[in-house]
Amino acid sequence: MSISSLTRMTTPLASDQSSVSQGLLMPKLKYRFRVVFENFGVSTPRTELTKQVKTFTRPSQTYTNIDVHVYNSKINLAGKPEWGNISCVLRDDATGAVAKLVGEQIQKQMDFMEQASAASGIDYKFTTRLEMLDGGNGAHEPTVLETWELYGCYVQEVNYGDLDYSASDVVEISLTLMIDNALQTPLGYGIGTDVGRSLGDLTTG
Repeated sequence: MSISSLTRMTTPLASDQSSVSQGLLMPKLKYRFRVVFENFGVSTPRTELTKQVKTFTRPSQTYTNIDVHVYNSKINLAGKPEWGNISCVLRDDATGAVAKLVGEQIQKQMDFMEQASAASGIDYKFTTRLEMLDGGNGAHEPTVLETWELYGCYVQEVNYGDLDYSASDVVEISLTLMIDNALQTPLGYGIGTDVGRSLGDLTTG
């Protein structure tokens, strides 16, 4: 088979849209990523969490719909945006480092021994950085293809999982994170890009 035929292994485009010989772009791969937690828990290093991440979800966003009822119909407007929950699954290591950090974070939010809660959000909220990588490692440092910075994070739910005599699986700790905001960095790419604020001559819906 001619190598040049590989450039045709994609959706054909009209001649005025792109080169007819353009091949398929390399997709990002799900297993090439790392997650960094900043101000999570108390102990250091927090890199133990990074090494034990199994799965992590990228942000999702929903706009609350505003119904504007008019004469014979209805107009829909975008209301306040809402960020969805972030799911993170960690492997529970034999040294207890991961469980200790998770426990410290939970204690920052609420001291279960003394039954005392944090005075304000700044006392326990943390920042999470998700980086999608190109596969480099060792002497060939990975290139970061995409970064999500999640701000105002706190642990809404923690599940320490189950145990089973008949299973050969690793023990996992599942976290559900709530976030206040998320940006794709560097600024200028994706969410967070300054695209200007459109103001038309007429203010209509």
